[in-house]
Amino acid sequence: MTDETRSELEEAVPEEEVVERPLPENPVLRDLFAAFEDVEWVSSRGQDVARVPKQRWSEFGSAARAAGYEVCADVTAVDWMRQRPDRFEVVANLLSMQHRLRLRIITTASREDPTVASLVPIWPGANFPEREAYDMFGIEFEGHPDLTRILMPDEWEGHPLRKDFGVGSVPVQFKESHKVS
Repeated sequence: MTDETRSELEEAVPEEEVVERPLPENPVLRDLFAAFEDVEWVSSRGQDVARVPKQRWSEFGSAARAAGYEVCADVTAVDWMRQRPDRFEVVANLLSMQHRLRLRIITTASREDPTVASLVPIWPGANFPEREAYDMFGIEFEGHPDLTRILMPDEWEGHPLRKDFGVGSVPVQFKESHKVS
């Protein structure tokens, strides 16, 4: 192939457009997300959200702590039942008081193995919220120091906030009504 033919071919075939990954404007968040190519940043209603792969959950948490997120304010779960391939989402809300930032981090847990790494080694305050998510949704937190029920009795079977948990009923006996004529 001659140089002239090669030049013509290069002009005829457009280069692939490289879509740049969106990153937050804030330099603290930008540096955090830039270090994790597989973590997706989304801004939802003014809230910064990180969608973290399950296998990177703990690693991303450690990096967030090093970036200045001193507080894990909450850990909870969402049961999507049949609406998504992975049934559960585990959600943690982080605060950085020194940078005046909030960050919501989300990962998924499958229907067959609802397990994610515990954030307690990074933020000890995640202890009770993780126990609540375990108790109510059945999410197992690997590495948690005391993953036991916190709201339901120890002998309780099932997880009440799962969408497939039976509502149950309490039998009610009504008194006879007396009509006044």
